[in-house]
Amino acid sequence: MRVFVAGAAGAIGRQLISLLVGAGHDVTGTTRSTERAEWLASAGARPIIVDAYDRDALRAAVADARPDVVVHELTDLARGFDAENIASSGRLREVGTRNLVDAAVAAGAGRLVAQSGAWVYADGPLPHDESHPLRDPTDSPDVRGILELERVVMGTPGIDGIVLRYGFFYGPNTAFRAVNAPEPHVSVEAAARATAAAVERGPAGLYNVVDDNNAITNVRARNLLGWQP
Repeated sequence: MRVFVAGAAGAIGRQLISLLVGAGHDVTGTTRSTERAEWLASAGARPIIVDAYDRDALRAAVADARPDVVVHELTDLARGFDAENIASSGRLREVGTRNLVDAAVAAGAGRLVAQSGAWVYADGPLPHDESHPLRDPTDSPDVRGILELERVVMGTPGIDGIVLRYGFFYGPNTAFRAVNAPEPHVSVEAAARATAAAVERGPAGLYNVVDDNNAITNVRARNLLGWQP
């Protein structure tokens, strides 16, 4: 399949690109960095330098790639989790998601797999599953961005939207190790495996992609994606 990965050279992208290329997919990946574009090329993907806020350029990039599947891994957290970066990432999820989904639909992609967060569930009975309510969008720009991302990905006609609610990443190129990652968490390698699986199979919908824990269940991802943490 032809797969277009937006945000392809971040922590999860560096794991995901290798999996997709290794599985024989024709992969195009975006970045805003020349250095990261060189890494994408070395990993076997076709790099495109484009900003997700540039609606026309992004639309042209996706159209040129003619993807069967689009993967959304856009964040703005490479510099850390301070308030400014969290707010910037929330805005990217709101604006960049709309631009990417519109580009995917225009290009005829049938499937879109998007990054969300498993830490946005509202207080309530445990364990949380994908049907449980989420926090109020006024809680933070990050929560507002995630809720808007899920609304757009799941609610746009003409495309099968899959939303992966990742835990906090730990492992290579992340801020955490397994011993100090906040809950809920998941190894970045395992999250990439779930994403690669969602590219190839599983019905549209929501999936928790987290390590086994008592607060959030990952049964749907296990059963429908064939994934294990």
